[in-house]
Amino acid sequence: MRGKEVAQSAQDVKIIKTTSAFNCGGRCPLRLHVKDNVIIRVEGDDAKESEPLRACLRCRAIRKQVHNPKRLLYPQKRVGAKGEGRFERISWDEALDTIVIELNRVKESYGNESILLAAGGGYLASLHMGARAISKLLSMFGGFTNHYGNLSSEGPLWAYQTSFGTPLTSHSREDLLNSKLIIMWGWDPARIITGTNTMYHLIRAKEAGARVISIDPRYHDTAAVVADEWVPIIPNTDVAMMAAMANVMINEQLQDQEFLDKYTIGFEKFREYVMGTEDGLPKTPTWAEAICGVDADTIVRLAREYASTKPAALLDSHGPARSAMGEQFTRGAITLCAMTGNIGRPGGGVGAGFLVLPFGNMAIAPLIPGMKNPVEEGGPSLRGNLDLRLSLKRRIHTNKIFDAIIQGKNGGYPADIKLAWFITNNFLVQLGNVNKGVQALKGLEFLIVSELFLTPTARFADILLPVTSVAERNDLTRPWTSGPYYTAVNRAIEPLGECKSDLEIATLLAEKMGFKDFNPYKEEEWLRMMVENSPEMSNQITHYERFRKEGIHHINLSEPYVAFREQIEDPENNPFPTPSGKIEIYSQRVADMDTELCPPIPKYFNTKEDRSDPLVEKYPLQILSPHSKIRVHSDFYNVDWLTETEQNRVWMNPRDAKLRGIEDGDEVYVFNDRGKLVIKTWLTERIMPGVICIFEGAWFEPDEDQVDRGGCVNVLTDDGHTSAGAATYNSTLVQVAKA
Repeated sequence: MRGKEVAQSAQDVKIIKTTSAFNCGGRCPLRLHVKDNVIIRVEGDDAKESEPLRACLRCRAIRKQVHNPKRLLYPQKRVGAKGEGRFERISWDEALDTIVIELNRVKESYGNESILLAAGGGYLASLHMGARAISKLLSMFGGFTNHYGNLSSEGPLWAYQTSFGTPLTSHSREDLLNSKLIIMWGWDPARIITGTNTMYHLIRAKEAGARVISIDPRYHDTAAVVADEWVPIIPNTDVAMMAAMANVMINEQLQDQEFLDKYTIGFEKFREYVMGTEDGLPKTPTWAEAICGVDADTIVRLAREYASTKPAALLDSHGPARSAMGEQFTRGAITLCAMTGNIGRPGGGVGAGFLVLPFGNMAIAPLIPGMKNPVEEGGPSLRGNLDLRLSLKRRIHTNKIFDAIIQGKNGGYPADIKLAWFITNNFLVQLGNVNKGVQALKGLEFLIVSELFLTPTARFADILLPVTSVAERNDLTRPWTSGPYYTAVNRAIEPLGECKSDLEIATLLAEKMGFKDFNPYKEEEWLRMMVENSPEMSNQITHYERFRKEGIHHINLSEPYVAFREQIEDPENNPFPTPSGKIEIYSQRVADMDTELCPPIPKYFNTKEDRSDPLVEKYPLQILSPHSKIRVHSDFYNVDWLTETEQNRVWMNPRDAKLRGIEDGDEVYVFNDRGKLVIKTWLTERIMPGVICIFEGAWFEPDEDQVDRGGCVNVLTDDGHTSAGAATYNSTLVQVAKA
């Protein structure tokens, strides 16, 4: 190619500064190179004045998702049996007319409560987040049944609301450089990306001299990079170890009693439990060793080290909290943080390896002001109480959606579901007990699915709607824990095929249903209003056009943000937003719930499908289902660049494999009473004996015998939740046999 032609070709390439909006813990600035409406190259952050926000494998492969040959490009209707995946192309008019007819039929025959909107997880942004637009549409239609409970973090959210009165408990990540000791308890930010800049600062803290300890059944990727010590622990037993560490601190008078007396309430109740005054059973390291598998000497040493090293950051995460001990794990971590006086201190923290900062938030789209769901009129506040039983009077817990569809009111649920709309999710893969999900989806009278691909959930749809990807929209996003910055999604390419955004779909349906002024503004007008209507954003972003062009606005902090610093430095004028105004180690609100498995102080107790369960005789292995580094839940499952970097295998300790005559790379059955899957093994000492691991998010691919061939771990997990709403995925027993 001659020089002139090369120059002309370069001129044809546009570079769009944007970000992602996937349901992962990062929000990575990207530069998409586009030519002829095709993304030809992806670059990460090129900031020179601020810390690097480096994109991970998933964002690097985003063009292989956007331009995937299996993208859904046209509306379709089902022509085969439900779940068979046979569809034919139809027009948008036919698709939308069919939806209107079915909505009216179900409303007239059964009432609005029989319409379920199942949304969440897939796309996290401010304007185009599908649940927002469709929920307004269905509310104008007379209402719908909704669901409740964050599958990743409901237990921690409840625990932080209980103890602190708010979930805004994170420090900014650069504060890790102030820590002398960092305890990662069930936390693997290298994979889950709990903040785009988290690993950068964790490595810097390590290089600056911080000692790092990982407590986890797996020697995970983060531990391999930064940990000085790995402490393997039996799943679901973390609270026993926490109680034993507290026992050591109290026995040796290592706790910060002045801090506890001044800033907390209820420590004496916890002391009575830990020392055995309450039940005659002291929670000693020897007691804990028999439960959690960590030897007593190690527990004693770690308790002394954590209590005596100032400052120290204990960073818990959501893996151990996605279990039948969910909220107890988080409240136990909070109590240890309080006992060591690390709350509100630079370099300390309150657990919160995952949760959010109090800045970087955005205004909710003004699309939905004052729009209430008539089906929920007069119901209890969903976030105004700790008693989940009140919330579930009007909503279904997310992990129980399929059970609710099957059981309905006869099963104690608030509605008999006849029609469902699944949007921004692949819930058949992501909820517990996949085979129950198959039964539920087959039993629906009508199912609408909005999707990018023919996912396992989408295969059961009656009407399939193709939606735009993150590269085909404009929007606003925010980081999770990684801030402080704001990000903008800038459309890089025009929508492929006939794809439409969820907001466009809702607007077209509103027109067909005769709703006036459903969407009175253009996309760009909405986005500008969202910035201008947010006091925080409008104070920060004084040049809207520049923000959109750059795709990011950094918030300059004079020093690292420390959660609850004001409450600790000036408690009289800055009480904690709890009933007592203090950190509540003992919660009277929880005591008033009078729920056996949700005590007012954090406690360890036996739960279903732990090693004390008699079921262990039949299914002797505990299975973990952490996040994969090559997927965002089930997104990117079909991107070949990513599947080439890491095969979907079951982690298994060689000792467990030898007992079963299994070698590395063998195909095995993993099974329990809920289902069976086939997967290849990876034998490794990086997981403790008695525990196996399959990363969540792989697609369900059943054979003729309903044995999953895709490695979908939720074929095995339960669809339960705790009294505080924590999904119980990591409380699952299985057996493994050579296939």
